[in-house]
Amino acid sequence: MLDLESYGAPVYIVDLTYEFSESGRSGKFYQGASKSRAQKRLFHLHQTTFAALPAGRVWGKGGALSAGKNAGILPARSRPCMTERASSSQPGSATHLTRLSPRLGFDSAAWRGAPDVLCVLIAFSLPWSTTLVAIFIVVWLLSLIPAFDASEFAQALRRPASALPVALFVLAVLGTLWAADIAWSERLHGIAVVSKLLLIPFFIYHFERSGRGLWIAIAFLASCTLVMLASWAQFIDPRFAFNQIYTLGVPVKNPISQSQELAFCAFGIFGAAMLLIARREKKLAAALIALGLAFIADMIFVASSRTVLVCIPVLLLFFAFTYFERRGVLILVAVAIIAAGAAWATSPILRARTTVAIAEFRKYSEAGDITSIGQRLEYWRKSIRFFAAAPVIGNGTGAIRSLFERDAVGRTGLSAEIIANPHNQTLNVAVQWGAIGIVLLYAMWFVHLRMFAGVSGLAAWIGLVAVVENFVSSIFNSHLFDFVEGWIYVLAVGVAGGMVMRARKPSENATVRSTMERSS
Repeated sequence: MLDLESYGAPVYIVDLTYEFSESGRSGKFYQGASKSRAQKRLFHLHQTTFAALPAGRVWGKGGALSAGKNAGILPARSRPCMTERASSSQPGSATHLTRLSPRLGFDSAAWRGAPDVLCVLIAFSLPWSTTLVAIFIVVWLLSLIPAFDASEFAQALRRPASALPVALFVLAVLGTLWAADIAWSERLHGIAVVSKLLLIPFFIYHFERSGRGLWIAIAFLASCTLVMLASWAQFIDPRFAFNQIYTLGVPVKNPISQSQELAFCAFGIFGAAMLLIARREKKLAAALIALGLAFIADMIFVASSRTVLVCIPVLLLFFAFTYFERRGVLILVAVAIIAAGAAWATSPILRARTTVAIAEFRKYSEAGDITSIGQRLEYWRKSIRFFAAAPVIGNGTGAIRSLFERDAVGRTGLSAEIIANPHNQTLNVAVQWGAIGIVLLYAMWFVHLRMFAGVSGLAAWIGLVAVVENFVSSIFNSHLFDFVEGWIYVLAVGVAGGMVMRARKPSENATVRSTMERSS
């Protein structure tokens, strides 16, 4: 029995005479089987396109090889494993594959599912635990080794979507060279917060081959649903607040992280609901819409952040223009305005968030009082000055705290505060790595946005939501470098990016097939 999914590709098939087994389904192909039969019964099981080739030839990286009456090639998923050349016992007999040996001596069929399961664990634990995420990330990287192909990964790194996160990390490492008088503990911390971006090309590489990205989305959604239910439980009965150090309605983490998680899930499943409506699965779509509205309601009535209140309108506009025509956009915006008015009238938390922000700004601007809004404005003002002092390459990795310490000498009040995070992603990068860092940061955001924008499918929509939410929220925070928000970006862009790349393969294979048929 030959499990095609166990082996790297291209896998060459001669005369289609062998048995196969895939996900519990088995069958046989005999010499003389038609190409259309092979397409329907074998290769579509793998959700890929079978490139039917002219009889007598098999095309691969090595060019045209001798073959039999009916020949085909399974499009590449990874480089070929060690293969024993097929042989015939006598002229005219069926040629068959005698053996395909998995890479590194492992049973790659057994190992293939391990990274996906570990990714599920990463996604499920992210809203709850930083320690578990770190452990599962390390184990996930180790699980890639048996089927890892360095040459293919190096080729994948040439794509801007994978190369730019790596380039930003490399800049952070190089930035330690000109971080004069900065403690190495600060420099290493500056590298550590960027290092998560290195995982984006690995996730893209894996899920371009795995195709199980939906598992990860479901795991994260299930985990955030538990967070939301716990939040509502605490709101209804404060006795459910099992940890008094957290804000009521925030069972773990903080209001900003929780709100970012719930907003990401809400708009992700709104996109999924639209796809289900298009397939006429209206009951499941209605259930998803109800769940999404429960997430939104939690942010309005239970626990929220000012950052997410800015993100939601922007995400709503992207959702409207992605799934509706002009009339539908206008109707959706009108409904949203009415709903926002009703929320303002009925939610004390929403009114408090808004009125307090206005009051804090006035106190800071008129009396110089220490307020949350005032702190951000002061951090931004100083950060712009630090950037202006070293506009090209910045002040070096980990320099932010030291710069604020030096500036605080002889000052009092808000001007004397010392922080290592200016609460703005652009300024965080600009202070440390100057204009070079800003260019890389915005190039990465743009390339990732372009990877998903205008592409149909749930994976593309989830990736788009992640990029837009991270970009908008990074105006008020350094969310690429923060733990929860940064890992949401890495997971969503990496997994969804791999799925989008995988979806493009059938059209690419169709082009190859057409070219080969014309050459026959």
